[in-house]
Amino acid sequence: MLSDDSTFNPPLHVGRPNVGDREAFLRLAAEMFDRRWLSNDGPLVQEFESRLAGLLGAKHVIAVTNGTLGLELVIDGLGLTGEVIVPAFTFVATAHALEVRGLRPVFADIDPETHNLDVASVRSLITPETSAILAVHLWGRPAALTELQQLADDTGVKLIYDAAHAFGVTTSGRRIGTFGAAEVFSFHATKFFNTFEGGAVSTNDDELAARLRLSRNFGFAGEDRVVSLGTNAKMTEICAAMGLVNLDDLDTFVDINRKNLERYRQELAGTASIRLHDVAPTGTKGNYQYVVAMVEDGRRDEVLAALRKHNVLARRYFWPGVHRMEPYATRWPKAGEALPQTEAIADRVLVLPTGSSVNAEAITRVAAIITDVLGRRD
Repeated sequence: MLSDDSTFNPPLHVGRPNVGDREAFLRLAAEMFDRRWLSNDGPLVQEFESRLAGLLGAKHVIAVTNGTLGLELVIDGLGLTGEVIVPAFTFVATAHALEVRGLRPVFADIDPETHNLDVASVRSLITPETSAILAVHLWGRPAALTELQQLADDTGVKLIYDAAHAFGVTTSGRRIGTFGAAEVFSFHATKFFNTFEGGAVSTNDDELAARLRLSRNFGFAGEDRVVSLGTNAKMTEICAAMGLVNLDDLDTFVDINRKNLERYRQELAGTASIRLHDVAPTGTKGNYQYVVAMVEDGRRDEVLAALRKHNVLARRYFWPGVHRMEPYATRWPKAGEALPQTEAIADRVLVLPTGSSVNAEAITRVAAIITDVLGRRD
């Protein structure tokens, strides 16, 4: 059994923020204060958008307050109506963004190998009321890009991506951020790349980009001229400063995540009833933002309890599935019957701490706690 010195103090978190060069951040903040320009499309936001566009290879990047508002702006900007097909195995914001805009999220099942949308399930749900597919690059693993685009083209629906997990990911030599009609990123503090709080929309569609820039600033097309309905989704200068600094350390953060994942693989190689999900298959350069453990034999919650006892705050992402959360659970109480893979995966996933606040020694201790519960393979 483990000794008391296996307990982490302070706790070990999933999603603890990565922070770049503090002095560089403070210099940018001082310049911001000197200019007295704190928001409203300031020079730091403009520089941040330009650097993101260059990194992603996208024609347009529009920085926003957060990823959820980014999704809402895209929904409005594309004029979506009726039904939109989404996974239920995702963060609830993916569905909420549709619901609050008056659309109906239709939940499709996932592929048990990738944890992303199952294309056959999506195809079976398309009706004359379907206006779009909203796919998610879950864990940063690219969705079925070619198949989903072909399906969208064949059926005449829009294809957009929730890329909250996939910033910095490359697949077949092409960055996530250049697929579909638009892709939406989250730069929340829990993401491996953060701007304190924030997000961005990337698109190659000139007209959509223009509409998004209007709608993130109340529809203003000049000092006193409002030409459309809009909201306040502008990124602040201080958030852009954090983003610019963290961009300089992006490769470092990815390398830390990758090494942490490799260490977990080594430490858990002989542990029974657990395997690590492949977040970066062949042809993909991942960001390794999440260490996703699949715990078999119905023992996931037993492992979670043991980790929590030792102040390892692992998470059951994205249990129990959006279809079992409100308002969807009340509206469609039998939705789970059509989502067998979603429910099976949701009951097995356990996300483990990683990032720059986690070192090799910590991973060894976390793995020891897990092995103490599950035992060794025969």
